[in-house]
Amino acid sequence: MFTASILAELIGGEVVGDGSVVLKGIAPADVASSGDLTFAEKPSYLAAAEAGKASAILVPQGFESATKVLIRVKDARIAIAKVLPLFFPPERHSAGVHASAVVDSSARIDATASVGPHCVVGAGVSVGKNSVLMGGNHVGRDSHLGEDVCLHPNVVLYARTQIGNRVSIHAGTTIGSDGYGYVFDQGRHRKILQVGNVVIHDDVEIGSNTSIDRGALGSTVIGQGTKIDNLVHVAHNVVMGRHCLIMGQVGFAGSTQLADYVVIASQSGIAGHLKLGTQATIGAKSGVMRDVAAGETVLGYPAATDKQAKRQWIAMTKMPEALRRLRSLEKRMDGTKQV
Repeated sequence: MFTASILAELIGGEVVGDGSVVLKGIAPADVASSGDLTFAEKPSYLAAAEAGKASAILVPQGFESATKVLIRVKDARIAIAKVLPLFFPPERHSAGVHASAVVDSSARIDATASVGPHCVVGAGVSVGKNSVLMGGNHVGRDSHLGEDVCLHPNVVLYARTQIGNRVSIHAGTTIGSDGYGYVFDQGRHRKILQVGNVVIHDDVEIGSNTSIDRGALGSTVIGQGTKIDNLVHVAHNVVMGRHCLIMGQVGFAGSTQLADYVVIASQSGIAGHLKLGTQATIGAKSGVMRDVAAGETVLGYPAATDKQAKRQWIAMTKMPEALRRLRSLEKRMDGTKQV
């Protein structure tokens, strides 16, 4: 529980009204109860929050209310991101190794780390302070997990995977599986061994059921602060920069390079050996077949600049009418010829 004044101090806001009101939770305006905090980032949302039962409302600067305590902040969404962990702290896991886990004698598990049921930890593995293997995890030989890493159930790390600090990987994800490499030889596809690894830097979060392939010779790299959604496939030797955002169902072919702050929307496909510049943006369902310059936004299949793609879409909506007019013109011309 927090008073409105204490909560405002923690998130860098200011209280308008009774700062002593006690806040026990946070909830949407339509279901909030007395003692709850809710939020409103638009005037229409504020009206709904004022009509509800919440005891206080988190709002941007400039908002006023005659009936509710307000906590005013510079950016309501950023403030909510700071508030939620205060009311919903992360789950705590007991340090130690579960009796059902299989841990190689050469593995180094920090005393503060937690290895849950039915985990397998291979030879030469190191697990850092406060890291958690929730259960059913397989960590291949010579892998390294830094501090405050969380592997959710059934995450698999192949051999020599390197993970930094404060990395979270959600259930069912596989890191370091074989890259897709074959060469056609005498009527059959001969496998090219993939002998690299995956390197994941600090503060990365990876969603559930994602697959990140190890490099063919070098490393597949995920840069610091990058966030990857569910159901993403990252092929061998892809290198992502810092703080990229990759939405669900995106697929990368091999050896593509992303600079920092690249954003790729859902269900896009990125061809291999491309370069996406700093702050490049890829729209949803795009097929990227060429390099994308820094700051450029592309859309569509094949992906074109956003202005060009939108002009093409508008032209397509006019196509039925244009065809109707063309058929009408052809009929008039045929009639003129017959006369």
